[in-house]
Amino acid sequence: MVEEKVSQPKKSFFSKLVKGLTKTRSNIMDGIDQVLKSFKKIDEELYEELEEALIMADIGVSTTMNIMENLRKRVKEEKITEAIELRQLLIEEISKLLEKGNHEVNIEEGPVVILVIGVNGVGKTTTIGKLAHNFKKQKKKVLLAAADTFRAAAIEQLEVWGDRVGVDVIRHQENSDPAAVIFDAIQAAKSRKIDVLICDTAGRLHNKKNLMEELKKIFRIITREYPEAKKEVFLVLDATTGQNALQQVKLFKEVADISGIVLTKLDGTAKGGIIVGISSEMNIPVKYIGVGEGIDDLQPFNPKEFATALFANYDD
Repeated sequence: MVEEKVSQPKKSFFSKLVKGLTKTRSNIMDGIDQVLKSFKKIDEELYEELEEALIMADIGVSTTMNIMENLRKRVKEEKITEAIELRQLLIEEISKLLEKGNHEVNIEEGPVVILVIGVNGVGKTTTIGKLAHNFKKQKKKVLLAAADTFRAAAIEQLEVWGDRVGVDVIRHQENSDPAAVIFDAIQAAKSRKIDVLICDTAGRLHNKKNLMEELKKIFRIITREYPEAKKEVFLVLDATTGQNALQQVKLFKEVADISGIVLTKLDGTAKGGIIVGISSEMNIPVKYIGVGEGIDDLQPFNPKEFATALFANYDD
């Protein structure tokens, strides 16, 4: 009976995932199927058309080249002659790329500090609220730090989420030093024996130098004041921006040592193929995905589940 209760939310999230990936699935698979139906035998022209279909599906040029190279190799090795047989090979190759890296977030051992970064408008503060909710459900003590002091709205928004989820928020005035907020949050986390401290940060990428200095200062304070804490840096990306998201990863990689990606707004976009490009090109694992606006719609990324949902039959 207990087991049934536990598996229930997972099941509903999976069905949400299948539904949420409908446009992405069509974008990737319709293009592939159209190409494969036009060819009987495997030749150079078929490869070129497949390549184009994958690039058009937001998988990215570099990742597409990688997939195509592996595809050609397997066709030779496995002596495949029918064009239609390539469909299963492509599904396998894309699934393999999704499984790269460690997707687990371990909050069981000792205190964890999660620094959340990303440009404004990607759903950073909402993501923090949903992460806090997620960890609270795992019976963890959570504290939030409003270190995006650049926008008054960011502080207020975080406090709204804190109230909603039932966790405290450490805050200072607008335009105060973000590092000072982190310092106070660490002292509070230590004295209250907090399991997970989640810190919001400013997303001012147009002023990269300032952002870099700000983050360096924050990292120094965490290292000095909380050496026993495990550090995670999550970059939040909006899936609807497609190739733009890949650019953001490249830029943020210059300013921070990113340990994981949180991909939001996967539902209703055809550009979800970008998750394959990010996993493959950036060597940064996707840790969480969001497929809706509900508080439970941000869940840990399960590559096998995602691949199953991505390639589920259209009548699923």
